[in-house]
Amino acid sequence: METYPDIYLKQMQWIADCEKRFSFVIHLGDITQNNSEKEWILAKEGFNKLESKVPFTFSLGNHDMGSAPGKFADERNTEMANAYFDLQALMDKSNVMASFPEGTVDNLCSKFKIAGSTWLVFSLEFGPRNKTIDWVDQIIAKHPEAKIIINTHAYLFEDNTLHGGDHWWQPQDYGIGKETGREAVNNGEQLWNKLVKKHPGIRMVFSGHILKSGVGRLVSVGDHGNKVYQMLANYQKGVVGSKNGGNGFLRIVKVDLKKEEISVSTYSPWLDAYKEDPENDFSFENVKF
Repeated sequence: METYPDIYLKQMQWIADCEKRFSFVIHLGDITQNNSEKEWILAKEGFNKLESKVPFTFSLGNHDMGSAPGKFADERNTEMANAYFDLQALMDKSNVMASFPEGTVDNLCSKFKIAGSTWLVFSLEFGPRNKTIDWVDQIIAKHPEAKIIINTHAYLFEDNTLHGGDHWWQPQDYGIGKETGREAVNNGEQLWNKLVKKHPGIRMVFSGHILKSGVGRLVSVGDHGNKVYQMLANYQKGVVGSKNGGNGFLRIVKVDLKKEEISVSTYSPWLDAYKEDPENDFSFENVKF
């Protein structure tokens, strides 16, 4: 975004122009590159195009927090994000029903009614803390009938495995990873074991963060026999083959309850073109919603 603002704004304008196609928009995090005021002003300009047209939610990535611009998650300082995104406006216009910590946009829960069903979308901070997981558990317990999507910046590797082991991509390797107790961070494996696999209503998990191919997917079975469809999508600069900061590609995820199908396509409003390879154009069938 910081290098190719026109491409970013084109993405957001296209979504706004196609508002009837979409139930909501999910940003996977790293809204900015350096957590600077200039970038947050631009980020907000883009999201403003969606307001009152398409509800949206976002996860804060490692580039969206820190003690100073360019300090990536050295501490969990999200003052800039909270200065530019108004929680009350998100509640009024983007279906946000709860946030954590209270009064912040660090973690958001949005509620939707789609095809007669209740959906909850949780957007969780980079390295969700133990206390954040507790917050999610409490809300899910109050909505046992809901279908649930988890959106968090870092969760799945490009080799279709959950974050774990010694890889530097994990939140434990940043400054925020030094915290303990209820403030301790969680990687993909920990998030699966502590949260995702425990709830029968969780259907999908979305994440970004990882470079290399920038894409991956994994289907796992939770404790209640439910399949969870987990996807990595990252089109930023640094991804293999990326041009112009990713050329504005974004994911379009369609849920068809009657066909029992989740279909995924990848489109660039900037190029007016689709990625047609099987890593970016695929579907999950026989999905039990």
